[in-house]
Amino acid sequence: MGNDPLWTGYRHRVVDADGWQTFWRLDPREQPFELHDWLGRPDRPGHRLWLRAATPAGVRATWRTTASSVTLEIRSEPTIYSESAPVDFLVNGKLHHRHPVDLGEQQFTVALPSTGEPVGLAGAGEPVELEIWLPQAGAIGVRDVTFEGEAEPLPPTGPRWITYGSSITQCAGAYGPSETWPALVARQHGWDLVALGLAGECHLDPIAARTIRDTPARLISLCLGINIYGGETFNGRTLPGQVEAFLRTVREGHPHTPIVVITPLVAPNIEGKPNAVGLTLDDIRACVELGARTLADPDLQLIDGRTILTPEEAQSHYTDDVHPNPDGYRLIAQRLAPLLTLPL
Repeated sequence: MGNDPLWTGYRHRVVDADGWQTFWRLDPREQPFELHDWLGRPDRPGHRLWLRAATPAGVRATWRTTASSVTLEIRSEPTIYSESAPVDFLVNGKLHHRHPVDLGEQQFTVALPSTGEPVGLAGAGEPVELEIWLPQAGAIGVRDVTFEGEAEPLPPTGPRWITYGSSITQCAGAYGPSETWPALVARQHGWDLVALGLAGECHLDPIAARTIRDTPARLISLCLGINIYGGETFNGRTLPGQVEAFLRTVREGHPHTPIVVITPLVAPNIEGKPNAVGLTLDDIRACVELGARTLADPDLQLIDGRTILTPEEAQSHYTDDVHPNPDGYRLIAQRLAPLLTLPL
């Protein structure tokens, strides 16, 4: 039987004439060109930002089901930036199956525990809870989700948490979409995740600030600075003001929502090296902190990213100068989970 899922974790959904859905994490109706014209067109303004926005990092759906199997129809299109990550199928909160995604249209069927087989906390004959997490990397479309048996879509539960950042928040190199650090933190706390990790594109864009402003949330976290360092986006004169302006836009829609600003994690191989505009990572951290403190906001917390991982941990858990490996993302989740909390 077919069953319409309640996908969550995106800003705007587009369905084409053939039924393929694209889950946009920023609203493409605000871009200066036609939908889907971003793919393979690096000459377009903001091309890479919108390519990242169309990647369904953190997008997922949940069902209560007694079905014997589930079939997902998915499409992955080639891009010049990254290959697709896998799809994760969780049963009763635990990874049940991880399926790779190839280029092109495809469908795959995953056997589910029979209703007569105990799974986790489910007793014999009881339904299980199935979550499908879409890939956190790649240009992805989704069409049908069908079950061999009964399935009831479940709405998202728990307080909503929005987290914004760079590739270190998108986590393309995680083991799978349910094991990015935001996914691990959200699953541990039982939160409804909106993951705005945009690889290479965390440059304080107004569209990102407006998206956060206009999305209800109980907690907001912002990992700011590493893309600004690498892209030489702002200098020491302009960066504090850009951080302040971004936060003021967010505050327009969230007058008292807790906001956590995290400065760049330690990067041992590039610490102390000025970028093209003369800023080191420590300079970036100082500018981000100055911009955040300008608000004198009692509901805003700062976390020094250098406290999340030690230089030794970074050396052993990075794949390059700045990107963690899969176990590095797990370690970041372990460190940030107790720091990201909701007020009582």
